[in-house]
Amino acid sequence: MSDYKFEKLAANTIRVISAEAVQAAASGHPGMPMGCADFSFELWFKFMKHNPSNPNWFGRDRFVLSAGHGSNLLYSLLHLFNYGLSMDEIKKFRQWNSLTPGHPEYGHTPGVEVTTGPLGSGFASGVGMACAAKNFAARTGLDQSGLCNQKIFIISSDGCMMEGTTHEAASLAGHLKLDNIICFYDNNSITIEGSTKLAFTENVSKRFEAYNWRVIQLDNANDPEKVDKALKDAIENSDGKPVLINGITTIG
Repeated sequence: MSDYKFEKLAANTIRVISAEAVQAAASGHPGMPMGCADFSFELWFKFMKHNPSNPNWFGRDRFVLSAGHGSNLLYSLLHLFNYGLSMDEIKKFRQWNSLTPGHPEYGHTPGVEVTTGPLGSGFASGVGMACAAKNFAARTGLDQSGLCNQKIFIISSDGCMMEGTTHEAASLAGHLKLDNIICFYDNNSITIEGSTKLAFTENVSKRFEAYNWRVIQLDNANDPEKVDKALKDAIENSDGKPVLINGITTIG
């Protein structure tokens, strides 16, 4: 079995977990986790620095699920990567006192970096985390040591991109040249009301280029090999700018 076949199997596992948890709860959003499964598993498996045995390890990268309604994506990853989130907890998705609330909650579930849910707020929080990381490294002198080179990985949805909060935070990130941000835009052309063409037809890539971001076009973010190449490009070819990966996905 080749690497990519293994990764596709893992992504399909995320899809099944996410869909079945929502089905059991009779509530939630299965489509976004299913569409982002390939990108997310590739990121966690090959590129993101993290330590399941110590979720608060200082040297870790940060993962921000701005599209917090797709919380089962994060819960599936925490389960598969041995963060102590059991299948029994996933089966209790959206139930009282479970570790799997409808939206991720910081301080409640180990491995959750920030509470998200309101669209765009996670993106803005990710920009704040990137600012804090740069500030800390500069004030301590660790910016020259290589010990503070953590990345902030963000997953944003069409809904996030429609929010004013995202516009403002993206503008600030580009101005400050926060090259420790890599944001994946889950471009699936659908919202709860229907096609994005109903209310959202702007060119997101051009907007972020105007904000002084580097934009990587990913024409099929459900292809692990293409995801691999896009992430390598984003991480290894830094040009001093934050990065947006505009990834076309198929929801559900």
